[in-house]
Amino acid sequence: MSDATNTESLALRKRLHWHSRRGMWELDLLLIPFLEHCYDHLSAQDQTAYRALIEEEDQDLFAWLLRREVPQDPAHQRIVTLIQAHAENADNDPRRPV
Repeated sequence: MSDATNTESLALRKRLHWHSRRGMWELDLLLIPFLEHCYDHLSAQDQTAYRALIEEEDQDLFAWLLRREVPQDPAHQRIVTLIQAHAENADNDPRRPV
């Protein structure tokens, strides 16, 4: 990997981390661990869907991620399902309290 590509990758990661921090504790608990543990292993299409998802309004994200509503966009539906599945997996973070 070239230095320029590595620099771009680091900048993207920092930008994603910053945009994943929503200021709502519930959203932070869902989005940050998903970004840290799963984002790099997603397909390019799912990474694009995640980037689009975090551009949405907090109240929409809250409703979708906490299963109060279902997003209309199929790409959003898929990434929301992946985030929910990650959050429900008790083995996803060894530091997670029981």
